[in-house]
Amino acid sequence: MNEIVGSHDLLLVTLDTLRYDVAQELAADGRIPHLARHLPGGRWERRHAPGSFTYASHQAIFAGFLPTPAAPGPHPRLFAARFAGSETTAPGTWVFDTPDLVSGLAAAGYRTVCIGGVGFFNQRAALGSVLPGLFQESHWEPEFGVASTTSFEAQVARAEEVVAALPAEQRLFLFVNVAALHQPNWFHLPGATREAGDSRATHAAALEYVDRHIGRLLAAASSRRPCFAIVCSDHGTTYGDDGYTGHRLGHEAVWTVPYAHFTIGATG
Repeated sequence: MNEIVGSHDLLLVTLDTLRYDVAQELAADGRIPHLARHLPGGRWERRHAPGSFTYASHQAIFAGFLPTPAAPGPHPRLFAARFAGSETTAPGTWVFDTPDLVSGLAAAGYRTVCIGGVGFFNQRAALGSVLPGLFQESHWEPEFGVASTTSFEAQVARAEEVVAALPAEQRLFLFVNVAALHQPNWFHLPGATREAGDSRATHAAALEYVDRHIGRLLAAASSRRPCFAIVCSDHGTTYGDDGYTGHRLGHEAVWTVPYAHFTIGATG
């Protein structure tokens, strides 16, 4: 990462609430072709989330604790705050001297931009302002939120505007929290009804919806120079698994998440 930071633009996409099993099935079945073409070997990496719900997980991610490979470690991290005794800071880790990755990248000359999705990014109250407040520039509209049937398209359009407005020499750290997978998501599956509610199938349809538009986001992020992209879930969720529904609980479907990172060559 010491070769990447400073030479590449950076993109972090959290597919909020996306389950690992659903993501992997869709990749294997060819149902998310635009994402799958960037996944190493066409497969997601199985990882463990740093938190069981959005706020906790993103606080950890922004401190440099991305989802951890779901196998015995130690696992060197891409980013880490400088502190004595860290067992996951390695020679390839980009180390920052600020309290969080976002301000660390800002200190390194990056423009930091947040395009929020779920309520923890809506800036409508004090709690919803904490995470977006880490960034130099933050965007949220109701059209980006969980109740919007076109949330990701609206977020991508805003990302394109952000990139187009930047001076060519300005490095960018762009973060997008994708709300489409989060409940309610029933409206992404043709024929589904509000009364029937959300299900694993509507969750999968929401990921297919995201895949149809993510190519534009990746193209914008790499339009000025090569881009290092991280695409992952912050936590999963349950749809009646073992009697559980939702997240912020300790179920395997919540803690196990899909993860990928990859470099996109400059497309501009």
